[in-house]
Amino acid sequence: MQTKRFTFMVTIFFLVVSSTIFSQKTATLNSLLDKNSEFVFPQTTDKISKALNVKTVFYEDANEEKYAKWPMKTGLELYCSLEKDNAVNEMFFSTSDNKPLVVEGLPFGLILNKSTLQDSKTKFSKYNAKTQKLASGSEFPGGSKLVFKKGKHYATLLFDSKNLLKSLGLTTELIDPAAN
Repeated sequence: MQTKRFTFMVTIFFLVVSSTIFSQKTATLNSLLDKNSEFVFPQTTDKISKALNVKTVFYEDANEEKYAKWPMKTGLELYCSLEKDNAVNEMFFSTSDNKPLVVEGLPFGLILNKSTLQDSKTKFSKYNAKTQKLASGSEFPGGSKLVFKKGKHYATLLFDSKNLLKSLGLTTELIDPAAN
């Protein structure tokens, strides 16, 4: 009888732990997206900070280029380069340290660590989306990159070797891979 009780308690414990670990998070981007679930540009760092209820972290790279990021409690991290007066005309979305968190509520209805390469190819084929394999030295070796242009912005989706979405970038021009 005690064995059954112990087994039951262990089962309940693992159910609680696994539901916490594998729960799906929702990005609170609604006020930053339009009716088509697209990120609205231009933005300001103040408006983004207020919408996300997260303090903006400002930093510079080795070339003294200015950047901002917003690390959220959901594990989602937004970051961008800054223009004059801290204007934001591009945005990148990823999980901090590439954690395997499932985060929904992204632009275009995408879900980090859940949207697949094949689904995205189908969804964005009307925008003439192009796919290419990522090199072995890239952030996601064996993964893929899907790029398309919608309106004034390019969308770059990075997928890991399991074809799960890991990162989304919205930029006004394509970024040369040699830039990083």
